[in-house]
Amino acid sequence: MTRTCLSVVLAAGEGTRMKSRRTKVLHEVAGLPLVSHALASSVEAGADTVALVVGRDAEAVTALGQAAGASVQSFEQTERLGTAHAVLAARQAIAEGYDDVVVLFGDTPLLSPDTLRRARIHIADGAAVCVVGFEAADPAGYGRLLMEGSRLLAIREDKDASADEKRIRLCNSGVMALDGRKALELLDRVGNANAKGEYYLTDVVEIARADDLDVRVVLADEVETLGVNTRADLARVEHLWQERRRAEMMVAGVTLVAPQTVFFSHDTAIEADVVIEPNVVFGPGVSISAGTVIHAFSHLEGARIASDVSIGPFARLRPGTEIEPKARVGNFVETKNTKLAAGAKVNHLTYLGDASVGPRANIGAGTITCNYDGFNKYRTSIGADAFVGSNSALVAPVVIGDGAYVGSGSVVTEDVPDEALAIGRARQVTKPGRGAEINARNAERKAGRS
Repeated sequence: MTRTCLSVVLAAGEGTRMKSRRTKVLHEVAGLPLVSHALASSVEAGADTVALVVGRDAEAVTALGQAAGASVQSFEQTERLGTAHAVLAARQAIAEGYDDVVVLFGDTPLLSPDTLRRARIHIADGAAVCVVGFEAADPAGYGRLLMEGSRLLAIREDKDASADEKRIRLCNSGVMALDGRKALELLDRVGNANAKGEYYLTDVVEIARADDLDVRVVLADEVETLGVNTRADLARVEHLWQERRRAEMMVAGVTLVAPQTVFFSHDTAIEADVVIEPNVVFGPGVSISAGTVIHAFSHLEGARIASDVSIGPFARLRPGTEIEPKARVGNFVETKNTKLAAGAKVNHLTYLGDASVGPRANIGAGTITCNYDGFNKYRTSIGADAFVGSNSALVAPVVIGDGAYVGSGSVVTEDVPDEALAIGRARQVTKPGRGAEINARNAERKAGRS
């Protein structure tokens, strides 16, 4: 029988140490807000409903929850009285009667869905409480897990720990799973008799033990438990996320020539046998098919790239770019809302915005589509096998027909029929000897200024 699960995501922390106008859970790792990482882990771990406990920037955080792919209920925490108090802000959702209640934080983006699934398995096996713990390299500041053999007796907050307890390296991540039938009863019995006068979620362990209920621990890697409170924390977590993703990409068959210099977005999708050269950055919404090479110093965002394509070096692909098989986008080329059909070539120093380029067309160096008049955007359509000469300006809306030829240096303001030649430039005038006269005059002026 499938078990129902409520995920309670605590996202109400102020994060004043971030020195930001935004609440900390809206800051991004891999292009995705911190809280969205937590929401995604919840959904992947099987949450039917997410209870999102919000505070500052509640409307923005709630909107992210609604986009997470699960049923979301938001609850505002108006006072900061501890983690158990925060969880009880979602009392209405907990009371609906889920089999499992999983509590996690909106500022821990590296938490694995597998860790949450393992905690849920213990609840399904009869545990009333399952705590996610980790072995800390430096346990200072963390709550300690007090064990008796394999049994968890209690969690001691750092400020309340004795000298002996402070030497324990097995620590509490803050993530916890509860039996949904017992969750409210346990939470309602949490008191605030501690150094901070707060209601600690960790106290449910001793409460459950006093009732002779089964309390268990699952271990996670310390990296998974890292929270974000400062900009330095944010940078560290970004680094660790990128390291993890790079390793996953290479295991999946993607070649990263210099892995440490490649940066992925949370949703970057790359097939095997793609080669990524050094210093490439992926923004959101990029997918790349097999056999493609992304050359050095390129930046891609919102782009779909087919197989056996060559991109860069120094290319910028902006949202709405679609590149079909065996097309080429070369150095210092920028595309936006543009489709390059199979075999098309845009090799040098070109801007294509709001454009369609047909199969096997060639776009010469320095060509630009003039797609914006200050108020509106217009499209340029370039046909199959067309040739656009270097340093041409295509003033949209305009159509270059199949097999058409545009002479270099042209400003094209009218449609060019199939297989026609268009030349849109002034006639050259040559005046013998005038170059020498101009040079002499300019040299005389320079000498006079000296």
